[in-house]
Order: sequence, then structure tokens, then C-alpha cells
Amino acid sequence: MGLVKLLAASVTGLLLTVGGTVALSSGTGITCGLTAASRADATQHPAVAGYSGDQLANAADIINAGAQLGLTAQAQTLGVMTAMGESSLVNLDHGDTAGPDSRGLFQQRATWGSLAERMDPATSARLFFQRLTALTGWEKMTPSAAASAVQINADPEHYAPFFVPATDVVTALTASAAGACGVGGDAVALAQQLVTAADNGQLRGLVPDHLKEIRWIASGQTVPDCGIDTRILQVMVLAVNQFHQVGVSDINRKCTGQLLGAGTQSSHWINGGGGAVDFYSLGGRSLTGADGQSLRLIGLLDPVMPTGARIGQADCRREAGINMALVHFTQFDDTCNHLHLDVAFTDDPMIR
Repeated sequence: MGLVKLLAASVTGLLLTVGGTVALSSGTGITCGLTAASRADATQHPAVAGYSGDQLANAADIINAGAQLGLTAQAQTLGVMTAMGESSLVNLDHGDTAGPDSRGLFQQRATWGSLAERMDPATSARLFFQRLTALTGWEKMTPSAAASAVQINADPEHYAPFFVPATDVVTALTASAAGACGVGGDAVALAQQLVTAADNGQLRGLVPDHLKEIRWIASGQTVPDCGIDTRILQVMVLAVNQFHQVGVSDINRKCTGQLLGAGTQSSHWINGGGGAVDFYSLGGRSLTGADGQSLRLIGLLDPVMPTGARIGQADCRREAGINMALVHFTQFDDTCNHLHLDVAFTDDPMIR
């Protein structure tokens, strides 16, 4: 089929193949910290989006430079995207007619630093990230516009074609390092984080509005039949932290009176509702349950979910030739226009 690339996180043992099995290493502990990559493993990694060998090793250096500065996957992806647009992830020792003194992965000119700094992948990446984070409002700009502002490129769309390949490369090289780390168990605090994300445009909903359920919790209000399981709030915070832009279509259907699918037997409805969440987009990309973003979220969450948690769209993955050997999630069939996750049939907490 060619759609599913190796999205392996070698540190955790996650392996995705077309027509094969997704195997999750059950013996791997949850590693706290930011998303990182192994340069040595990247060099040997199968090609991703047409990039391989030293190109992927250079991408790993960019990813790790971002992690060292405390930056999220959003910034790391933006850095890889920019280097793709400047050098095809090749550490060039020359410039072009427009910038004869440009050097390195980011084609930085002499004003950026010494030749040695610009020719060192990790250092040049740090120089890029330092200028990126000094740019007010970069998080709300389109990735290409943010990169163009840093690189002083007159064409704000120059880097746009490289965003999807960069996302694929970062997904393939990074491990599920976030786990449940840094995500507390206080429902009000979690909801407040999500309200901030919603106000920043990072968390979006559809009609009817389920985000109001989060806002009530964040303000300390208890609205009958409009609660949300704390574990669902934790999952949503983890998703926002990893993908920066998250779209949610359904949470507590009892609150909104939606009698869809399983009706009053739905995991969105039973036990007062709020035991499930439907994601329709991650990182600005629509979901089918068998796409790369869905697979990445499943891989990130499976190690920390309680046994008995359920993940939908199993039939969508089968049709795409993807088999998943999951440790904690139970899979079931669902429509291929979102990714369903629920904890409605287990009382166990998230694994920390």
C-alpha cells in the first residue's frame, strides 16, 4: 500500500509495518522527559519520506537540540522542516549566489555564528531554535511562516511542502518519552490546562460544543451529567502536549443529548457520561484511526493506559494492513473518520 511508513520509536520497541504486526515492548518503563531521538539508530533507520542515512541522523540532532532547550514536538518538527527546505538535511559546506557565506543544515550566514558552529548540526539547530523562540507568537503562526520569519525568507510558503515529510521523520525517529510524566491527577488543574489550550487555538471542538464541559470543570462547577473522567482529561492533555493542535468532536454525549451510534449504551453516555473522547484531528491532520498521527497517539498512550481502556477503529487499521499488538488497549471497530478512546469499562488509574 505504501501509506504506512516505519514510524518506529526504537527506544520503546514500537514497530509499524504494512501487513505485519505492531509490537509494543511491554518491559519498557515510562521515561520522563521530552521527545528525543537516537542519532546512531537514525543512521540505520529505513528511509522516511525519501530521507535516509546521514539525513535522518542530522534530523535526530535537530530533534535532540530542541529537547535540550525544553521545546516540544511542534518546535522540533518546525526545525526539521526548515532544514529540509534549506539543505535537504545535508550538512552543506557551501552557500549559493544569494548567500555565498551560507553554511550547514540551515544555511546560516556568517552573522549567525562561527563557521564551526554553523557546520555542527546540533549547534546550528540550537542557533535556529534560539531565534525561533525569541519570535513573539511563533506558536500561532503557520509552520512555514514561522520558519520564514527566522530565516528571513521573503516567501512565507517556501517551507510548507516540507511540513508533512518533517512530521513523518519526527514521528519515525522519536520515542514515546512523554508518557504520563508531568500530567497530574487533579481534574480542575487538567481542565485549566485544556482551557488555556482552547483559548490559544491548540484545542478545538465541533458542534455541539463539548469544550464547555471542560470549562465548567476548570471553573470548579459541577454540572449534572456533564462531567469528564479525569483519565480522559489526562489523555487530552498528553495529546495537546505532543501534537500542539488537537481537534475533539465528542466527550460527554449525555451532556449534549447526542444519541449516536450505541445511544445510551455508548461509552460517551454510560455512568454519567464523559468516559470517552473522540479525536478528529491531531497536529492539524484529519484522522482515520489508521493514519500516522493516530498510530503515534496509540503508541504514546498504550504504555500508560489502564488495562481495559479501549481504542477504536480496529477495522480501519485492518483494512490498511496494520495489525497492532497492544499491551493495555482493547481494540474495537468504529467509523474511520476519527479516533475513539475510552476508559468507561475500567476503574484503574493511568499508569505512572
